[in-house]
Amino acid sequence: MTAMAPSRAEPDLSFLLDRTSHVLRTRMAAALAEIGLTARMHCVLVHAIEEERTQAQLAELGDMDKTTMVVTVDALEEAGLAERRPSSVDRRARIIALTEKGREMARRSQEVVDGVHRAALGSLPAEDAKALLQALDRLVEGHLSTPVEAPPVARRARQ
Repeated sequence: MTAMAPSRAEPDLSFLLDRTSHVLRTRMAAALAEIGLTARMHCVLVHAIEEERTQAQLAELGDMDKTTMVVTVDALEEAGLAERRPSSVDRRARIIALTEKGREMARRSQEVVDGVHRAALGSLPAEDAKALLQALDRLVEGHLSTPVEAPPVARRARQ
């Protein structure tokens, strides 16, 4: 006996968002790779240029764990784009400061990111692109603004 998949009553929003997000990320990764960066490196550069921030603050903004952040900053330092420095406001803290080369790369990488976004939205009629952005903004600010922690799955004890 073959089981039949349940009929879908609603569009598969998860699939649509996951698929577009995945493809957008791959296009972004390819475009940034052309200038020698990863998406994480770009994220650190653009957030570090905005104001004095610690590695922990940048990790939180970029949704990176500590290990990933350390590796990313190490790569930026090795490329001459950033350096760890003492904070000017808290002598116990160290910030990630961009070099002149890093500031130029932040500007350049933002142009690349903007171009990828422009191409994606440009593939839609202007009114659809505007409606999509408005709808996503509403979801991000409203119903989907806060992640929900899933309860742990109960497991049977080994016998």
